[in-house]
Amino acid sequence: MTLYSYLAKKFFPVFLVSLSFFSFILVLLDLLINIWSYITQAVPVLQILHVSLLYVPKTISFAIPLAILFAASYSLSDLNAKNEMFAIFASGISLIRFTFPLLMFSIIASFGFLYFEDRVVVPSYNKKLLVQDILLQNTENKNNNQVVILLDKGKIVYKADYYDDESKKLHGLTVVLRDDEMKLQKILQATSATWREDTWLYYGETIFEIKDNEIFVTKDISGLEIREKPEVFQSNVVNVEAENIEDSKIYLEHLERTGLPMAESLSIYYKKFSFPFIISIVVFLSIGLSGKTKKNVLLVSLASSLGSAVLFYVTQMITMLMAKFSVISPLMGAWFPVFLFVGISLVLLRYSKT
Repeated sequence: MTLYSYLAKKFFPVFLVSLSFFSFILVLLDLLINIWSYITQAVPVLQILHVSLLYVPKTISFAIPLAILFAASYSLSDLNAKNEMFAIFASGISLIRFTFPLLMFSIIASFGFLYFEDRVVVPSYNKKLLVQDILLQNTENKNNNQVVILLDKGKIVYKADYYDDESKKLHGLTVVLRDDEMKLQKILQATSATWREDTWLYYGETIFEIKDNEIFVTKDISGLEIREKPEVFQSNVVNVEAENIEDSKIYLEHLERTGLPMAESLSIYYKKFSFPFIISIVVFLSIGLSGKTKKNVLLVSLASSLGSAVLFYVTQMITMLMAKFSVISPLMGAWFPVFLFVGISLVLLRYSKT
């Protein structure tokens, strides 16, 4: 048996057991949080199990970094406690060379984690929330009052007194078209507009055109067509974290077109790409933390794993809040914790036993 296969034999069983354990704890917590609501609504047990199963991919997403950190830290510390690391070092193999397969595994897993999060976790979690809302009869009213949408940096303005989401209808609609100098060109006023077959149909519309400081009534509707889909007029804000990368990008483009605040959403979008690298970071941390003690390896590994995870999430929470309030850029808000913990890992590796 080679050293690398021996390391894999030590690492992967611990990783799979810890992943299952942490994931089970998260599923159980979600069940306990909602158990009273399930009982109140007399939800069948099979339906509750269905919701819990839909939540499993999300719990795996939360548990993977912690499970890898614990498995790597425990495996290496256990080898050190049994003096097996001394034999490895004595044979001329350095710590980095010995743990190189773990580092490569973490890098590959980081890219796989990005795909898993985008293609598996997001759809299943959204379905879980949808099914749960139906079972608990949590209805969300998406009707909206006094809607105002700006496009092309204010050149196009949509204003409606009321949006009825059930009928996909805008009431008391006004559309304003302005030129590059922000001077009025056209104004459309309609009693209502209804979404039919991928287009908006106007009812009771009147179109005014402004030329040479004079107002004319016209039938030329060019430039006044509503470009946005009904979802834009709903009384809700899209949670970028609950959307896949493609849909998040479309929503951010909408925010940019309409001139709405986008710092928070943009930082969450960047976090979709930065967060998977936590897998590589935790392996670096575990290597740096290995060999610090030979006693109570299980407890020390668990404590160091939980402590490192909490510290990372708290740091990320702070930087994301700073990005939300434009104290730092959205890009820095998402990536600074990664850079910080890479630096900490390198310092730990520099002073680790080899």
